[in-house]
Amino acid sequence: MTQTAAIIGGGPAGLIAAETLAQAGLNVTVYDHMPSVGRKLMMAGRGGLNLTHSEPLDTFLSRYATARSWLEPIIRDYPPEALIAWCNALGQPTFIGSTGRVFPAAMKASPLLRAWLRRLGDLGVQLRARQRWLGWDADGGLRFDGTAPERPDVTILACGGASWPRLGSDAAWTANLPGAVAPLRPANCGFLVDWSPHLRDRFAGTPLKRLAIRFGGELVRGEAVITATGLEGSAIYALSARLRDAIEATGSATIEIDLRPDLSQAALADRLGGPRRSQSLANTLRKQAGLPPESICLVQEALHAGAPSGDLAALIKHLPLRLTAPAPIERAISSAGGLRADAFDSTLMLRDRPGVFAAGEMLDWEAPTGGYLLQACFSTGVAAAKGALAWLDRPA
Repeated sequence: MTQTAAIIGGGPAGLIAAETLAQAGLNVTVYDHMPSVGRKLMMAGRGGLNLTHSEPLDTFLSRYATARSWLEPIIRDYPPEALIAWCNALGQPTFIGSTGRVFPAAMKASPLLRAWLRRLGDLGVQLRARQRWLGWDADGGLRFDGTAPERPDVTILACGGASWPRLGSDAAWTANLPGAVAPLRPANCGFLVDWSPHLRDRFAGTPLKRLAIRFGGELVRGEAVITATGLEGSAIYALSARLRDAIEATGSATIEIDLRPDLSQAALADRLGGPRRSQSLANTLRKQAGLPPESICLVQEALHAGAPSGDLAALIKHLPLRLTAPAPIERAISSAGGLRADAFDSTLMLRDRPGVFAAGEMLDWEAPTGGYLLQACFSTGVAAAKGALAWLDRPA
């Protein structure tokens, strides 16, 4: 008799697990509580669908911080080269961008997802939408909304984290795994700032280009965006884990923004050292320091908050900005926390649920943007499927 598998969750981790099991000859059904699968993948595609990164693997693995110890063998078994080859085999060639990030040539998710779903259909994978997983019944059957319990030979949980819940990752699954879940927290997120009404009303939605942000000895160059409630964007996302943890520990975190990272402080001081005559501060910052209006307003905010006014060059190179809290997890790119590493073994099988495996963002790991998020979702999906296949072949 053909063995059966249930996949709970239709994101990248769940779908690659379904593909791996179906290729091994199992009858596979994917359950998702949304009307269609791959919704967060489609959202990621709006930014170009950064699949993975081309940097050396040891550097790549360092991006997973404390989770590296258990993720490393999983990613080494299904590394970036494997994910790139998989994408190419679906008729979606890839390219490496100027920063080393890897993208499909189409720069969006829809062609890839369509090709993938065709492949899954050819493999006989069944997709069952609008099926919310409610846990297990007394006999170990999978419970869903309004249907009889399902009793597959193996189950893979790929339920996602807690970011962008409107796309499906609403973390409702945590109620089904009591005592095994580390609190879910925002990752790759923006932060709240107590802007003045003037700055908020005039500059919300304005990008801050070509800046650098320092925090805790780390310097990140990139861009950010002023929002109505604070600051977000690539430069702030890269520091978000450390910023979030600092705020949890002390109640706030103060970053330093370098508004002219292309100029040394000495060169900037030379530009500002000439006579101001009757120029206003705003005109001086615009003409002599080359700052745009949004950066000028940040300098003025800092001065109003009590920053020393005697050395404008130092202020422009080390502008302090107090962050009061992470932005809500609903707006975060990803989430930290989830199913703790002590709740599953090296094959990703739950220690208290033989034959049940877990994969993807529901596991307790986090990483920066840059291809590391999708790579780990795909790698853990493949690992969970391989673990399930090994478990099915276990000796009697």
